[in-house]
Amino acid sequence: MSATRRDGRARVRVVADRLRRRYGRPVAPRHAPLDVLIGTVLSQHTTERTAHRAFRELRRQFPRWADTVHVPHDAIAAAIRESGLAHVKAARIRGILHALAEQFGRPTLAPLRQMSTEPAMKLLTALPGVGSKTAACVLLFGFGRDVCPVDTHVHRLARRLGWVGSGASAAAAQQWIAAHVPQRRAGELHLNLIRLGREVCRAVRPRCGQCPLAEICPSVRAVTAARARSSAG
Repeated sequence: MSATRRDGRARVRVVADRLRRRYGRPVAPRHAPLDVLIGTVLSQHTTERTAHRAFRELRRQFPRWADTVHVPHDAIAAAIRESGLAHVKAARIRGILHALAEQFGRPTLAPLRQMSTEPAMKLLTALPGVGSKTAACVLLFGFGRDVCPVDTHVHRLARRLGWVGSGASAAAAQQWIAAHVPQRRAGELHLNLIRLGREVCRAVRPRCGQCPLAEICPSVRAVTAARARSSAG
């Protein structure tokens, strides 16, 4: 292992340990994998609460994914309209269900149970509208795999902590974290980073004084200086 990789792993472990002391050891809840996939598609560009309502309405109207394969686009869009971008998401949902039905005979992700993480990620990201974050969510919350999805909060923290460059994409951040996170702690790290991002390391006016990572975060000085300039202006 290179010195650079050892250093990266040590840095992630320190963060994971500090967050564990603050927030404990959360365990990712498990749900049906295809439910996770469709639910994550619905969560794009909307709030978690709104996405949940849209998902419940979709399942109320169409209780079985196998039946939804044959549902017209407009009917799906009407069921999920509360989530926003309903026609875009309806097209993705129909595309996903059709692709799975064509590949496995019915819309299911059960065959992924027999796959290792890398080929499972490849299969998922080949589905319409499914990126690396959505695929990782399916593997973590649907199959209990040791992966750390990079959502908006995790992406922001990865950049502020200097794990990746300020212009790095979420996919690049996910790849870096996957290579450096301690084994069997990826899900815990994902959940604790999200909690830190929501409560402390917010996009606007982060609460650095309350952060358990302030002593090791390279962005604290820049955030403090920017705040001072803003107050002076």
